Amino acid sequence: MDESDARARLQALFEEHRDLDAAIDAIRALPSSDQLQLARMKKRKLRLKDEIEMLRDQLQPDIIA
Repeated sequence: MDESDARARLQALFEEHRDLDAAIDAIRALPSSDQLQLARMKKRKLRLKDEIEMLRDQLQPDIIA
């Protein structure tokens, strides 16, 4: 994966993370929210966050001088 592919993937992950956040908030607002669905969405959101961090590290390595 070259840098432009990684940046495009990173942008897509940010969008999906933001969309999941909005969906989670919408489901929480419902009086009869599905707790199992919420838990799955939260897990997916955490996996997205991990993948975002991994891609960020690839694009900007942490160099200690």
